[in-house]
Amino acid sequence: MNIGVLALQGAFAEHVAILHRLEVDTTPVRLLHQLVGLDGLIIPGGESTSITKLMLSYDLIREIGNLAKNGLPILGTCAGMILLAKEAPDSKVEPLRLMDIKVRRNAFGRQRESFETELSIPVLGEKSFPGVFIRAPLIEQVNSEVEVLAKLTDGTIVATRQGKLLACAFHPELTDDLRFHEYFLNVVTGVK
Repeated sequence: MNIGVLALQGAFAEHVAILHRLEVDTTPVRLLHQLVGLDGLIIPGGESTSITKLMLSYDLIREIGNLAKNGLPILGTCAGMILLAKEAPDSKVEPLRLMDIKVRRNAFGRQRESFETELSIPVLGEKSFPGVFIRAPLIEQVNSEVEVLAKLTDGTIVATRQGKLLACAFHPELTDDLRFHEYFLNVVTGVK
């Protein structure tokens, strides 16, 4: 298995480190030819406007969209979630429009309002998952084809799945808990 990690900006090195801990081959993706032969792709957190501009500069947007439409599993975390969304109305970002979700950037405030909380994510088991939220977006709306994986205690949706696409508002790569990445790898391999 070879998982690509979009390595243009943001927390890509942390995703690569987690995948190495899980003994999975990784390819940092910066150029179009590095998308060839991947079994899955992670779009990391970072600055969504910068990531979008770099994706446009390197002609990656159309190809990532085509790969997703042909079944490539993709995990988008934080900014990556914004890029996967069909709608991000308050954003300067042109999303990939792959997941039927509507997101709002920086929904919890500025950097100083970043926080950590324990999340209940039933697909990961009974033990709570450490949610690290840094200038995080939130999911305002999902359609009926989207499975909600996690919510905050106030009902705010922070993780979803639609087919082989996963999106979360938090940063699983900034924790020692490998379960969210393991879940993504199960999506890649088709394990239930």
